Amino acid sequence: QVKLVESGGGLVEPGGSLRLSCEVSGGTVDAFTTAWFRQTQGREREFVAGVSRIIGQADYEPSARGRFTFSWDRAKNTIHLQMNNLNPEDTGVYYCAATMRAYGNSAGVFTDWGQGTQVTVSS
Repeated sequence: QVKLVESGGGLVEPGGSLRLSCEVSGGTVDAFTTAWFRQTQGREREFVAGVSRIIGQADYEPSARGRFTFSWDRAKNTIHLQMNNLNPEDTGVYYCAATMRAYGNSAGVFTDWGQGTQVTVSS
């Protein structure tokens, strides 16, 4: 069974940075399509960034492109999301997710989820 555990959230001022991590167990990290989603109150989980297990190239939602970087650490079976130049609109609970599907950027495609980590961007 796949288990995902996120860490690295917190409170940061606008313009600051955070690095989220998601440790994957129950399979090797690059055997899955993995992604990060953000959820704010009253809204569905929104795709932020992800990598297809087939294509192997990161995909980003438009506001994240150029500021966020998705990466793998195969030795630690962990995925990361480096977030730079954060702004208040980035606030939310961030979830990592995994699926055996070849590609996905909607929450319904993903079968396994972490517990979430809160990111708050505020002065």
